[in-house]
Amino acid sequence: MVFVGALRPLFAAGQSNAALIHFDGQTQVFRIDAGDISYVLGINEKKQLQAIYWGKRLSTADAFAMPHSDPGLSSFESSSNTTQQEFVGWGGGLYVEPDLKVTFPDGNRDVVLQYVSHRIDGSQLTILLKDVSREVYVELQYQIEATTGVLRRSAQVQNRTSAPLTVEEIASGTWNLPRGTDYRLRYLTGRWAGEWNLREQIIQPGKTILESRRGSTGAQNNPWFAIDRNGSNDQDHGEVWFGALGWSGSWQISIEQDAAQQVRVTGGPNRFDFGYLLAPGEHLQSPDFYAGYSHDGIGGASRLLHRFEISSILPHAPGPKLRPVLYNSWEATEFKVDEAGQEALAEKAASIGVERFVVDDGWFGQRSTDRAGLGDWYVNPEKFPHGLKPLIDKVHSLHMDFGLWVEPEMVNPNSDLYRKHSDWVLNFTGRPRTEGRNQLMLNLARPDVREYVFEFLDKLLRENDIAFLKWDYNRNWSEPGWPAVAPEDEKKVYIAYIQNLYSILDELRTKHPHVEIESCSGGGSRVDLGIMHYTDEVWPSDNTDAFDRLLIQDGFTYAYAPGVMMAWVTDSPTWVNQRTVSLEYRFLSSMQGSLGVGSNLNNWKPEDFATAKKMVTQYKQIREIVQRGSLYRLISPQNGSEQSVTESVSEDQRHAVVFAFLHSSQMLYPFPRIYLRGLKIDAMYRIEALDGKLSGNSPAVASGAFWMQHGVDVDLRGDFQAAAFTLELMDR
Repeated sequence: MVFVGALRPLFAAGQSNAALIHFDGQTQVFRIDAGDISYVLGINEKKQLQAIYWGKRLSTADAFAMPHSDPGLSSFESSSNTTQQEFVGWGGGLYVEPDLKVTFPDGNRDVVLQYVSHRIDGSQLTILLKDVSREVYVELQYQIEATTGVLRRSAQVQNRTSAPLTVEEIASGTWNLPRGTDYRLRYLTGRWAGEWNLREQIIQPGKTILESRRGSTGAQNNPWFAIDRNGSNDQDHGEVWFGALGWSGSWQISIEQDAAQQVRVTGGPNRFDFGYLLAPGEHLQSPDFYAGYSHDGIGGASRLLHRFEISSILPHAPGPKLRPVLYNSWEATEFKVDEAGQEALAEKAASIGVERFVVDDGWFGQRSTDRAGLGDWYVNPEKFPHGLKPLIDKVHSLHMDFGLWVEPEMVNPNSDLYRKHSDWVLNFTGRPRTEGRNQLMLNLARPDVREYVFEFLDKLLRENDIAFLKWDYNRNWSEPGWPAVAPEDEKKVYIAYIQNLYSILDELRTKHPHVEIESCSGGGSRVDLGIMHYTDEVWPSDNTDAFDRLLIQDGFTYAYAPGVMMAWVTDSPTWVNQRTVSLEYRFLSSMQGSLGVGSNLNNWKPEDFATAKKMVTQYKQIREIVQRGSLYRLISPQNGSEQSVTESVSEDQRHAVVFAFLHSSQMLYPFPRIYLRGLKIDAMYRIEALDGKLSGNSPAVASGAFWMQHGVDVDLRGDFQAAAFTLELMDR
């Protein structure tokens, strides 16, 4: 029995084989070095696994003495609560957040873990712990990524007793920060159409819980954190400790300052409503908890995380494909899709340079509204009398590949599937079944449901030349019951569901390696490092208002790479705010991520097509910089800023692209000067406007030092104005 152990992503070959881990048998100290970080832990006199150091990389000559447990503060705050342990069971008078809580059949709930053994295999460290009296073992797993220094941690609890036990809480591990009282926490909150709000608060004695109890990741909190020193609020300077949980189910991250004013961060599946019956001989694997350190501010932290995601998390890492320019027909037709209408839209999309044409909801079953048809995955014969092939052939003739919207985990009560298998949904026997968007949740934990979902998706891909699936998920869980299993096993649904979700995605990718997948959940409600291992891109928000997206996209990129962030150009005024902005502004806003178009092309004028064709061409010239480069937030849109400026710099520092946005100008004040980052100081760069809004005072060619120290002026005046320019290194 595992969470994701069998499906765990491995770090890219060539990066994970370097010998980065050393154990000093005399001092009982483990040292992990990679990138620009050192992570040090050891075995103390109580055989506890104790944290020693996590921060900027140390000299190889630096040595550590054998760790000793903290003596405690008083009889009320014993040593077990003040010693910074890597992984601790609930027992022995523990009051801080435990990593493991177990109930045994005899009622005992005490677990005290001690070191047993370890092994080192290149960049992987495995440490075995055992309870002091019972045959309960925990295998701690560490793996370091050589370039970024991002460390992956997980834990596996093993029941080697002769009776079943119940795991009531299992974390992936605890990250212990250096002692200090001046820490600040950053995290991300939101809701539908208002995701990715960056929040911050001072860490004080007590506990802050970030969590989702919704069965999936959830937009209300995202499983990411960053901690820095209060007062060092700088994009490019200062120490930052950051992390993200790779789990797409209910989750929890606890940030706790203990009685000794030490900060510890514990993360894993949510303990709320959790209980996993573990039979003798079985094991339970936690999700992966990733963390890193940067001394280059919060901007440096996000750039490290972006690089790690691209090189080690995404499908086809370390070289995932660039995202193609996409058109989605939803806003043009909604549910009123048919062969002729989609073919006409495909012709219009191809004329502006689109590379992928996607048919959204409405193509299947008796699907004319969101009240029926979900779960019946056959091509609607009235809308597509000859199946999807004629449309796909038409799309291919226009030199685009073809994509399709699906929502595999859901069912409408008004569907053939539900009428035949009403027992397939999450439910409590005899209780009401709560609908969301007129649909119920299929219980993917059930083997028969898992088989059905995989089989219809596999059949769809086998019978049609489909290059892309937009995998949607439009509600959260309710009534998370599983009546088909014994009552003591029902809570396994939280684990088995996500395990089967991952296994379906993994098997589909194996059988259809050319197919790319987007994770969408009513916007950004299921974005995390777990689902990102199986999906090529994610949908950050249903809110496509170009001005709102500046803030949404800014928050998103603190945790996730711009290259996975889909950003659509849609109609103006938007349904969100009834705000009208120019087509150029909408394109430039979306060109900061992976560009898509969702406008109703049937309403465009010839000049709109001309503008779009020009800007799609420009995007293709810069997309590798945007999707794979290093992101610098030069002026933040946070806190009601009138301006927003981002810069992306290619990995080799030869190219850069800058996007600047103005909400409203006032009283003849000019747009603030833009000071670039990330360029080579002595290299010469040519600057070129994408839209003619560069100030005439800028030279055509200047050094990296000039652009970073002197800066660049853009001519932006009025309301909702935008500009973009590029820099290219000149070979001497």
